[in-house]
Amino acid sequence: MPELPEVETVKAGIAPAMEGQRILRADVNRPDLRWPFPENMAARLTGARVLGLRRRSKYILADLDRGETLLIHLGMSGRMLVSGVKIGEFHHPHPAPAKHDHVVLHMENGARVTFNDARRFGAMDLLDTATQDDHWLIRDIGPEPLGNTFDETYLVDRLRGKNSPIKTALLDQRIVAGLGNIYVCEVLFRAGIHPKRKAGQISARRVATLVPLIRTVLAEAIAAGGSSLRDYRQSDGELGYFQHVFQVYGQEGKPCLTSGCKKTIQRIVQSGRSTFFCPQCQR
Repeated sequence: MPELPEVETVKAGIAPAMEGQRILRADVNRPDLRWPFPENMAARLTGARVLGLRRRSKYILADLDRGETLLIHLGMSGRMLVSGVKIGEFHHPHPAPAKHDHVVLHMENGARVTFNDARRFGAMDLLDTATQDDHWLIRDIGPEPLGNTFDETYLVDRLRGKNSPIKTALLDQRIVAGLGNIYVCEVLFRAGIHPKRKAGQISARRVATLVPLIRTVLAEAIAAGGSSLRDYRQSDGELGYFQHVFQVYGQEGKPCLTSGCKKTIQRIVQSGRSTFFCPQCQR
């Protein structure tokens, strides 16, 4: 599942093709993905101008001039592919329609933005922009980890007394938005905190150190274009590179990278997800 850096990278990739542009035609090629599409979605998108793109947690939000916001969730294999315009130093011509091109937006600048999703776990919805924070997918999401409301005082307060493992707590989208399995593993390794430690039993000082580490790891991953695992790709179809510098994630059985540590990275399963950590460096 794409995490915050992957979604941020995709948003940045499609922004030049969409922001300020009118959707000349929207092709909706099936009635649903993970959930049914909103009623008359093609007609509601056709002719609308995209005022701007935002990200909320793992969702891309495209504000339209009709008072609606298009919500995009990539799911497990969803990709937003741009063709017909220059992306960076490369120009991508329009490809032939593919089997899993479920929604295609034809923009007035000649760009084509295609939502392709082989597994169909992604989603799209149209929200009323004025009341979008009340939408069932958004209303319970916590603060953005790169935003000003996510700070040491907030995190210490939210984790105080929690009986769940710290790994589980940081994955809780009600506590902090957008964090997923990969980056929580990497953050906890840098913090030297064992993933099974109960969140409420970690000292306030150590909890506070998580905030700058979370921001640093996310910023590094965004700069590297995200972590391309399995089906994830950037908007130009290219792979990200942060997976090449994972310190623990996916490194089971490999030597710990900490100087002087002679242990190997271990893997356990927490809440059905793989957790990678160093048994010596993380306490």
